[in-house]
Amino acid sequence: MAPMLVQATYICASAMITEAILSFIGAGTPPTIPSWGNIMAEGRALWQVKPYIVFFPAAFLSVTVLAVNLVGDGLRDALDPRMAKSP
Repeated sequence: MAPMLVQATYICASAMITEAILSFIGAGTPPTIPSWGNIMAEGRALWQVKPYIVFFPAAFLSVTVLAVNLVGDGLRDALDPRMAKSP
């Protein structure tokens, strides 16, 4: 069960990154739907003047993906009997 949870969290994190990349290049969600990729794509034209329009969505995406991966790693440590430390 634990390896499946780790794989599921990895797939979830990969899906978030893929959606953001596709939205950034214009092949993902429509521009009317807010997503981190769309926000970064809209801020690309203003990068020189207002870099925070691109920086904050990218930072939040990175932190969210890291958090999902850490949750998966923690679940594996907690649920995998092979990871149990012997006294």
